[in-house]
Amino acid sequence: MRPPRGLSDEEAEAWHRVAATVTPLVPEPAHPAAAAPAPEKRAAAAPPAPRPAKSKAPRVPVRPPPKATVAQGSDLDSHWDRKLKSGTVAPDFTLDLHGHGLDAAYTRLISGVGQARAMGARTVLLVTGKSRPVDPADRGQRRGAIRAKVLDWLAASEHGSAIAAIRKAHRHHGGDGALMIVLKRKG
Repeated sequence: MRPPRGLSDEEAEAWHRVAATVTPLVPEPAHPAAAAPAPEKRAAAAPPAPRPAKSKAPRVPVRPPPKATVAQGSDLDSHWDRKLKSGTVAPDFTLDLHGHGLDAAYTRLISGVGQARAMGARTVLLVTGKSRPVDPADRGQRRGAIRAKVLDWLAASEHGSAIAAIRKAHRHHGGDGALMIVLKRKG
């Protein structure tokens, strides 16, 4: 690996002109500023003067904001996850939104989850149809629009805090065309 070649006199002069127009994000401590020597006075082989070391404050790690979706992680233990993946969990309530328009699907979803909660259901099989890439401005005319909006609808609803997890349904229950919603225990 070759060492860096350094800046030519013309490049150094251009760099100093650009650097003079920049306002630093963190102001440097006050110290006598050494003016950049004129290019004709600078020696051709002289290395640039080292910059004074900046004191860096410790960086605080930035955490991403919480997602606005319903608990995709979960409040479930591994026993529940294994049962859901194997398809041994039978849904207590089935809610079919397949074939509805967006407005009708939203109304049916919110009232259906409310009904399931009132009945004391723990698992809800939500049939939505397979997901498709959907334009956010789609008004329900294309296939997959309901599936694209279901998680947001649930997260923004009064039922969002009552949902422990949402998982893709086992293929016996509809696979990619359905979701299994696990509700939290009343308590």
